[in-house]
Amino acid sequence: MNHSKTAEEILQLVGGESNVQNVIHCMTRLRFNLYDNSKADRQALEQVDGVLGSNISGSQFQLIIGNEVPKVYKEIIANSNLSESKSTEGEESKQKKNVISSIFDVISGVFTPILPAIAGAGMIKGIAALLVTFGWLQEASQTYQILTVIGDGAFYFLPILLAISAARKFGSNPYVAAAIGAAILHPTLTAMFAEGGSISFVGLPVTVATYSSTVIPILLAIWIASYVEKWVDRVTHASLKLIVVPTVTLLVVVPVTLITVGPLGAIAGNYLSTGTNFLFQNAGIVAMILLAGTFSLIIITGMHYALVPIMLNNIAVNGFDYMIPAMFLANFGQAGAAFAVAMRSKNKKFKSLSFTTALTATMGVTEPAMYGVNMRLKKPFVAALIGAAAGGLLYALTDVKAYIVAGMAGLPGLPTFVGPEFIFAILGLVLAFVAAAVMTWIMGFEDVAAPAEETTTTEEKAVDTAEETDSEKASEVIASPLTGEVRSLSEVSDPTFAQEIMGKGTAIFPTVGEVVSPVDGEVVTLFATKHAIGLRSTNGSEVLIHVGIDTVKLNGEHFTAHIASGDKVQKGQKLVSFDIEAIQAAGYDVITPIIITNTAEYEDITALAEGAVNSGEAILDLAVPATTSKEAS
Repeated sequence: MNHSKTAEEILQLVGGESNVQNVIHCMTRLRFNLYDNSKADRQALEQVDGVLGSNISGSQFQLIIGNEVPKVYKEIIANSNLSESKSTEGEESKQKKNVISSIFDVISGVFTPILPAIAGAGMIKGIAALLVTFGWLQEASQTYQILTVIGDGAFYFLPILLAISAARKFGSNPYVAAAIGAAILHPTLTAMFAEGGSISFVGLPVTVATYSSTVIPILLAIWIASYVEKWVDRVTHASLKLIVVPTVTLLVVVPVTLITVGPLGAIAGNYLSTGTNFLFQNAGIVAMILLAGTFSLIIITGMHYALVPIMLNNIAVNGFDYMIPAMFLANFGQAGAAFAVAMRSKNKKFKSLSFTTALTATMGVTEPAMYGVNMRLKKPFVAALIGAAAGGLLYALTDVKAYIVAGMAGLPGLPTFVGPEFIFAILGLVLAFVAAAVMTWIMGFEDVAAPAEETTTTEEKAVDTAEETDSEKASEVIASPLTGEVRSLSEVSDPTFAQEIMGKGTAIFPTVGEVVSPVDGEVVTLFATKHAIGLRSTNGSEVLIHVGIDTVKLNGEHFTAHIASGDKVQKGQKLVSFDIEAIQAAGYDVITPIIITNTAEYEDITALAEGAVNSGEAILDLAVPATTSKEAS
């Protein structure tokens, strides 16, 4: 990457220096406060060399750069009249937050961690349905009933899963939140509702409502609980907090939920599902074509997270959903366009990239194809939208619906469509793929030029060979920098980490607020806010430890650094201390991604730990081909 050129292009495409109030950076992103966000050309910016993607958080315009962000930032400051700021989020915190963006952020943070649970359960429901469809299992059999229990469990008790996740997002106690969810699902309460008589609590009427599989009531309840819990905690003496805080929270929030919040949430959810169903039944062709044809745009903006509760609520209330099929079509449209690019590109490296991203898009991971290929070339992205819309037309004509949530919106998730329209669902995906590929072929694109071959002298080749030898990577085991619970990166609410844009790795939900070095090596970067550390091991691995999500906004509060950039460190050496409870009380998730930022230099990265882990225990295995390891040289 030419940092100076990248910085120049970025500054021009955000609307010029005159449109920039200030610019700061964290470990992975440039964070602009612009006078007018609409002047920033996001599509062009995402095609700039070195830019991995963009995001708007609140009023802040963000560009995802990765490890090179300090160098790009330095060039922006050096070649403009903008001043360098040590504060990373101070200005943003003073500005009015965009309400819609805040809602999307909450929904994303709440639903992302639980998606593996509901996707796994949905897949089991799909498998059970397939077994019955092909006559391999009878509905009356105990095996089928147990499979149904496994598949339905996560959906029936969805309020409890959401309660735990929402509590972490809102900074309240997740176990008290789970108790609130369990209370509204209690069999005694369910039986009282089923009897149909009037119900009251201390003389106040309790409205009958169904809470199993619902979304909105529990989200509202835990949002209120977070404020109640924090207020009670603030006014209670430390010696009584363990008893008083959860007791008062439960006594206040559960009745309030049953009397007011819960029924209102249930009614809102029912109206939302009824309205969605009405739209697709009465304007189905137009609605499905538009939704499928624009769903990739929705994914780019991050607004698809706002649709997740609607999708789940539709399945809970109606037994089916029309939005999930549109997501499938969007992914297969992107896959078809990337495949056509691979077929036509003369650049061998870009051809390989296009083939790979086309394959991952058919598996349901579409961002690499969108950002790395189709949006970069522009016309293939338009072709992908057209292909998805073509599939949407077929889906509208044949009334294709999703009956369960079964994993990613790709080939592994096909049990989503098990039902009367299954064959049409498959045909629609094929149509979206083929139509996008054909449109890409017809529309054409400006191919990525292959880099010109450079001629080198014998001395230069000798230097290059020496440099390559010095930079060879060896297989390596990375130790845990934290004590806590191992989580998948997919559970991290920030898409930059969850979608492995920064690289592969794992995440840990810490129980002890202390980061230690996972390797012998050097501190490459310790950000000013002390929430993130970049390390390079003696074996060549580059490790990013990012404590919490959006904790850059704390400006270093609740963090204490014990090292500095450039320090040599030993495995197990203390790097940073942080106050877990204070960070959570401020409303931030403390889940900590551990990323191998030079992932491309390894043949495989394997997780070695699950569940509880202590600092110093092995968590990642980094493997390189035997022919390039130091032992083989």
